[in-house]
Amino acid sequence: MKKSLNFIVIVTLFFSFLTLSYAENKFEGNIIDVNAKRIFYGEVIVKDNKISKVSELGTVKTGEKYIMPGLVDAHVHIESSMLIPSEFARLSAPHGNVATVSDPHEIANVLGIEGINYMIKNGETVPYKFYFGAPPCVPATAFETSGDTLGVKEIENLLDNKNIKYLAEMMNYPGVLFNDKDVMAKIKAAKDRGLPVDGHAPLVTGKDLEKYINAGITTDHEATSFAEGEEKIKLGMKIIIREGSAAKNFEALSPLIPAYPDMVMFGSDDKHPDDLVKGHIDELIKRSLKKGYDAITVIREATYIPVKHYKLNVGLLQEGDSADFIIVNNLNDFQILATFIEGQKVAENGKTLINNVKKEAPQNNFKITSLKEVKAFTLKSPDSKSIIKTIVAIDGSILTESDSTEVKVDSDGNAISNIEKDILKIIVLNRYAPSAVPAIGFIKGFGIKNGAIAGSVAHDSHNIVAIGTNDKAITEAVNLLIENKGGLAAVYPEPSSGKYEKFVVPLPVAGLMSEDDGYQVAEQYQKIDQIAKKNLGSKLKSPYMTMSFMALLVIPRLKLSDKGLFDVSQFKPVPLFLDSASKPAPNLIGDAQ
Repeated sequence: MKKSLNFIVIVTLFFSFLTLSYAENKFEGNIIDVNAKRIFYGEVIVKDNKISKVSELGTVKTGEKYIMPGLVDAHVHIESSMLIPSEFARLSAPHGNVATVSDPHEIANVLGIEGINYMIKNGETVPYKFYFGAPPCVPATAFETSGDTLGVKEIENLLDNKNIKYLAEMMNYPGVLFNDKDVMAKIKAAKDRGLPVDGHAPLVTGKDLEKYINAGITTDHEATSFAEGEEKIKLGMKIIIREGSAAKNFEALSPLIPAYPDMVMFGSDDKHPDDLVKGHIDELIKRSLKKGYDAITVIREATYIPVKHYKLNVGLLQEGDSADFIIVNNLNDFQILATFIEGQKVAENGKTLINNVKKEAPQNNFKITSLKEVKAFTLKSPDSKSIIKTIVAIDGSILTESDSTEVKVDSDGNAISNIEKDILKIIVLNRYAPSAVPAIGFIKGFGIKNGAIAGSVAHDSHNIVAIGTNDKAITEAVNLLIENKGGLAAVYPEPSSGKYEKFVVPLPVAGLMSEDDGYQVAEQYQKIDQIAKKNLGSKLKSPYMTMSFMALLVIPRLKLSDKGLFDVSQFKPVPLFLDSASKPAPNLIGDAQ
């Protein structure tokens, strides 16, 4: 009798297991078929994480929910969210995103291949699809100091890794135009393996653009005008319409959507955590639908086109596909009701269902340990009426302009900020050398009235960057970062006492990311962003994101690296003082501490 009971229990458990293994989930609603470019009322059956069957039951029903493929961010640097991949996924999934095409060149500039492997490994801990590329420009130029270098051999090894799906953005466009041996070898390595090559060609036009594209580069996310985007499309390049926290190009480029529906994708490029809480690619779909653009066209640009272009293992709601799909309330306000990845519900009604994962010891590369003294950031002026080249920041853009103005000099002969004219001191300090000397310049457009902001997020080499009204405030802000081995800092005077208040968002992972809960990091970032605006007076929409691009030497026009002022248009270093061309700014900097 006992043996019979045991047999019955075993048989029951076996059939229970079979039932669970082959359990079906049915979803009924208006189905958007991005392959056939049509919408119909029907039923989707999910079995074993796959789309088992799609049945057409009739025409579109008014008032019914819509079922469609999950959304893809076609170009993003996860690191710019200040979140590790597992936390990025938790914030992104409620907005209908199931996958990203991710360029890890931020962490690669700090930690090299070790950093890329960290991103891949952490991304695998959650039900979300991260597709990483091999970053070919580490560092972006030879005129800055990064934490590591990826040569041709390293790129070839990465491209042989099954987790690497493409050659990430070729930022060294002058290298392509001048047939740089290593640049061309990296492009060839991707082409030989049948992998796409991402582009980065801001304001490149005419014959230069034609040569750049003919090298085998297939996308660009740097277009800022319809004319620029259209020229690139006509030469065969797909345009990724970028809408991040600093660079916002949707309004200028959105007319490309109906004009060239098969040549457009959506990307965020760089998105801070508070913005990610508010929305992701779903925001661009909502805005496109409000403009009256065809719904199927818009949704294909967030699903079908990136999946096919990058050959992603992301389902498109076809029988046999991975069950990666979303349910939305309607095609007017496009509210995400649920997100599924490989059949698993990962978000519902704006709430993430992805759990926090166990974190490992943070990886970093922060060599400065000694705090700086104020004299490290002083700068002697050649005379009291010297003319300085000045970076001009542009709100909502990562492009800058160049200006020249008479320097303000204090009683000791030091060049200082001119707050009345909104000309502030900016410094970039190499964080990979213990006794580095800061490069010093001046910048217009931040509107800070008193105090300083600083960060170790400074594209792409991620040295320390700081902007402030006086050397003491800059010193205090930089030292906050040194004490925390990276992060974002704000230093500002307390109104009643005049003593400096300090606030820091620590970023212990490579000086770029936090391992904390993503929603908490978003709150911290929102607080420091408000401090920069309310307490320091910045008028920029995103002062920290804008500051992070002031050291990016592949975005026109005038930038500052840890080696000095750099004119991107001429692609060469330039002196700070126009009347002392033989003496570039770094030669005039105070003693290293």
